[in-house]
Amino acid sequence: MDNVLAFGAASSQAGRVDALFLVIALIGGFFFFLTQGILIYFAVKYRRRLPDRDNVTPSITGNPLLEFLWILIPSLVVVGIFYYGWRVYADQRIYVAGATEVHVNARQWMYEIKYPDGRTAINEIRVPAGKPVRFILSAADVLHGFYLPDFRVKMDMIPGRVTTLWVQPDRPGSYQIYCTVYCGTGHSNMLARLIVMPPREYAGWVERGGREGGEAGAKEPLHERGERVVKGAGCLNCHAVEGKEKIGPNFRGLFGSKVPLEGGTSVTADEEYFRESIVDPGAKVVKGYPNVMPTYKTSMPPDDVRAAVEYLKTLK
Repeated sequence: MDNVLAFGAASSQAGRVDALFLVIALIGGFFFFLTQGILIYFAVKYRRRLPDRDNVTPSITGNPLLEFLWILIPSLVVVGIFYYGWRVYADQRIYVAGATEVHVNARQWMYEIKYPDGRTAINEIRVPAGKPVRFILSAADVLHGFYLPDFRVKMDMIPGRVTTLWVQPDRPGSYQIYCTVYCGTGHSNMLARLIVMPPREYAGWVERGGREGGEAGAKEPLHERGERVVKGAGCLNCHAVEGKEKIGPNFRGLFGSKVPLEGGTSVTADEEYFRESIVDPGAKVVKGYPNVMPTYKTSMPPDDVRAAVEYLKTLK
């Protein structure tokens, strides 16, 4: 029953979790209808009779065998469910040998990714299909969550501790990652993607140093690529482009303006200011805003920084 009703399941683990819940639902439904049916039967059979009928309730002294079975059978069912559930749980927690390890560090409000070869990324994890992956999870500030609904797995990310989670993606595609623990004002926007690629495509992506290939990628305008970088890096979790102000300064109309800094000085928001704010955000802190932005120095390649700056320049 591993793959019964595994709607949207992207791994064999997900099928086993779905099967477990199906078994529990079927057992619960069976006993519900059994007990309610018996209840209705006895309510009708032993209902109060008409005045001219016998209203004497039969004397019931008990039935030891029935009482013993009524205790034994539910106990065996509960033990069976526990054993089945434990096997599924152990399968999710005991990772297989040879799994690729990907480090994921959560902070308000983004996921920082580090691959075994030293490559880094923000809010996007790429893995090959058909091979196990072990996630090494940590948090830099507050409690976060790492939830892959299509894989039916979730783990807390705890400051000062390391937790682990493993999956074996079976189906190529793009899958949403959610933070399941309220972690501040940007919690609802703390999203990431797990991109499962066919092995050959993944190998080519690694050879290119984690860059997109193909003619379309080469012809993409720099500012359009920058828009993807800004959205993918989680910048819009803290910076607004339209509407209500967020934790950081609004991007709209920022380029070319005078920016007041802590300490009473000011600076013109030119290309160099944008670049420095991305790689060293603590160098110039805007007055009235907290100094909480993480550095993208190691996680955003220079080409992506340049593309992000070009996009920010278009936000007049």
